[in-house]
Amino acid sequence: MASEYSTLAHALTEALVDMTWFIDGADDDQMDLDDAVKALEGVAAVLKHLSSDQRRDLLDVLGEMAEAEADPARREFLETFPQDFGLIDGS
Repeated sequence: MASEYSTLAHALTEALVDMTWFIDGADDDQMDLDDAVKALEGVAAVLKHLSSDQRRDLLDVLGEMAEAEADPARREFLETFPQDFGLIDGS
């Protein structure tokens, strides 16, 4: 069975985006707001410590995913992910 992902980085980025997309969109019945904030801050803390090469690789995969995304809301999430999670400077 062939993988739909070209690289491990792509597969893991897809999983990370799926998780953060769910947490970001969860309502109070699905997830406690404080827990959601802690989880998203935890993701940002990990991403903050990526090397410049790792950061560039992740940004490349996120860009490919955004270009291929048909759902406008999810595409916007993918496009803003780098700034929202501290991968690029928001200034």
